[in-house]
Amino acid sequence: MVDLIPEMVKLEKIALGGGCHWCTEAVFQSLKGVERVEQGYVAATGDESWFSEGVIVHYDAEKLPLHILLEVHLRTHKSTSAHSFRTKYRSAVYTFSAAQKSRAEESIHKLQSHFGEPLITRVLDFSAFKASREALHNYYQSDPNKLFCINYITPKLKVLLEEYSAYFNTSFLK
Repeated sequence: MVDLIPEMVKLEKIALGGGCHWCTEAVFQSLKGVERVEQGYVAATGDESWFSEGVIVHYDAEKLPLHILLEVHLRTHKSTSAHSFRTKYRSAVYTFSAAQKSRAEESIHKLQSHFGEPLITRVLDFSAFKASREALHNYYQSDPNKLFCINYITPKLKVLLEEYSAYFNTSFLK
């Protein structure tokens, strides 16, 4: 007898801040193994409790390992650059458990050798999330010919296609 109920995939989630949430959303929507991306504003606990633009990525860790997800994150935004907009566009990884935080810190430490300058990306404890306006969701997918998409999002997707083709969903790039 054939089992007609598919085995449930256990998804993991992690929140990421890396510049504009429109760009970050499109980057992670384009990866195989990502089931859903929530776009909006993420806050950490403690001294860094302000909201900054970010996403929550729900993914299948068997298809997309955390270290690859974090490497993509670090390579598709200015993860080594401090600038005046860092409060609004914080380079961060927001974790949901102590174990996830430890894995993220270890991955970022190992990835540091791939960058010419020190990474400024912070690993923080997730505190809260506020979704962006519905009109902004799926920003790239709704119209990839918008000037913002052409100038900022499409170049990031092309980097992913070249460097991470095994993880990139080629049907995503328009």
